[in-house]
Amino acid sequence: MTGGAPATHHHPLFSRLWLLLAPRFDAHGGSDLREELLAGLHGRVVEIGAADGRNFPHYPAGVREVVAIEPERILRERAGVAAREAPVPITVVGGVAEALPLPDDSVDVVVSSLVLCSVDDQRAAVGEMRRVLRPGGRLRVLEHVAAARPSHHRLQRVMDATVWPRCGGGCHTARDTVGTITDGGFEPVRLRRFRLPAGRVPNPASPWVLGELAAPATTGAER
Repeated sequence: MTGGAPATHHHPLFSRLWLLLAPRFDAHGGSDLREELLAGLHGRVVEIGAADGRNFPHYPAGVREVVAIEPERILRERAGVAAREAPVPITVVGGVAEALPLPDDSVDVVVSSLVLCSVDDQRAAVGEMRRVLRPGGRLRVLEHVAAARPSHHRLQRVMDATVWPRCGGGCHTARDTVGTITDGGFEPVRLRRFRLPAGRVPNPASPWVLGELAAPATTGAER
């Protein structure tokens, strides 16, 4: 288990933007994506970057317990309220993806939903996911990732170097998130890449990836 007090962040601008925009996202297909992300889960789950608990209503009955990690104070408070109305037991705690407050090999599933874009160190976060997962455990992801089209990727890099991280609580759009996860030892089980409906202006936070990857069949002591 990682020692020390849970690390937290305070991004009042981002938290207020999230609380404003997330309901609109859910109303235009986001709820369906959350339902797909969590379908069929069971056992003990850790959700990294739970925000205000938007995923909580979608957890299926097979889930025994969810430990929801959220570093941002305003969103964590909202998540605590949402947890009380969730269909499964959920405990909301402060912490960051790079130092999860959980023992080795202690969960069956890690859920990463719109969080790896904003962590300080993706590789450390993926290492922590692998550490807390039991051998052969599963990682469910819903993330926006780097674009393959050069012109779109250039736009992402410009936005990442200027205003986007400041407005988005550290969010970056040009990260090769799937590559970092597979470099960390996870094996894709099923992944689909897609774009959200676009307006006239290209959305830097696109394309997206949704699916499942498997952790190696080794214990924490063997890594």
